[in-house]
Amino acid sequence: MMDALLIAGKRLANALRAENEALAKLDLSLAAKLAESKIAATDAFAQAYAAQAKHGARPDGAMREEAQMLTKQLENLGSENRKLLERAISLQSRVIETIATAALPRVANPGYGPRGYQTPPRQTPAFAVAARA
Repeated sequence: MMDALLIAGKRLANALRAENEALAKLDLSLAAKLAESKIAATDAFAQAYAAQAKHGARPDGAMREEAQMLTKQLENLGSENRKLLERAISLQSRVIETIATAALPRVANPGYGPRGYQTPPRQTPAFAVAARA
């Protein structure tokens, strides 16, 4: 049982490491592709953890040390992953805001019409942006 949990934990660590590398390079398309393997690895780890908890056996000796090191590694990788994802989401939000702002008509400074008169301000059209993280 513990072997399955350690294998699943290592698989999750590798998936997190790969996604973190892509996010650090701001290769968001690669990070999006890697997210599927991270989700699968997370699900496998959760199942292995539940099976281990149900079985109730505790690791001892070398296996215990390996489990402790893997736990710390997963904590560090998960924390780094959260920070990198927050950074990527923030960056994408700023890009979307910039594009949306550029696409809107100039309401604050309406400009002048063909006869030299100021054109009345136009109402800003409604728009919505949806994002999934």
